[in-house]
Amino acid sequence: MNLEHDFAGGLLRVTSGDAIGTITINNPARKNALTAAMWRAIPQAVRMLTDKAEAHVIVLCGIGADFSAGADISEFDSVRKNSKTAVAYEALNSQAFEAIRHCRVPTIAAIRGICYGGGFGLAAACDLRIAEQGARFSIPAARLGIAYPADAVQDIVNALGTQMAKVALFTGAPMSSEKMAMAGFLLEEIESASFESEISALAHAIAANAPISLHASKLAVRAALEQNGDLLREAEIIGAETFDSEDYAEGRAAFAARRKPHFTGK
Repeated sequence: MNLEHDFAGGLLRVTSGDAIGTITINNPARKNALTAAMWRAIPQAVRMLTDKAEAHVIVLCGIGADFSAGADISEFDSVRKNSKTAVAYEALNSQAFEAIRHCRVPTIAAIRGICYGGGFGLAAACDLRIAEQGARFSIPAARLGIAYPADAVQDIVNALGTQMAKVALFTGAPMSSEKMAMAGFLLEEIESASFESEISALAHAIAANAPISLHASKLAVRAALEQNGDLLREAEIIGAETFDSEDYAEGRAAFAARRKPHFTGK
């Protein structure tokens, strides 16, 4: 389903087409920093793409030269002025991270330029991360005198590895896309000229596959990462259901006819 929708006064844009959903951070004047309204809108944007647009994959990106500079510090005097307001604000952060982390379809972070703080957290919550060469990464929480949300730290450890996660959190120092690729945080780093086409190719390759199969695989991976028996059983149930699905029949028919399958998620 083709769809276009703005959230947070246009600072967060949602589009979909060809079973690919895109969430675009649209605050270039502040290097795509995320306001409280934008954090609040991210779970709504994810639900719109999965439930209404029926996207098979979601790409998260920033408009222009940067992915995101993280939380908008200009709001901190009001939204993070003390522990009470900070707890409420960080709940918005955590809900956004969770919406990406638990999204039932695969998610891709398409990273250009700066990927700092909360932007880093959103990227870490995605299933796959690809960066343009020259992208820069940092978690500057310690330099601001604040602690990074604990749930987001778990995403960072899973995506970056324990030792590199500690370096990132303890130093707040910027890191290159090359270093992040070597650490395994990035699937790959790509030259500017082919960045968009490579992201599109990956998204289309995923979107062409059966949604129920993708969902079962996502749950199984989450179960392994979280050592969660309930998730594992859910993944097993959904995996078994694929054999009675219309998509399985379509997959067999397409294979026999040597044509591309057309999956509907049923």
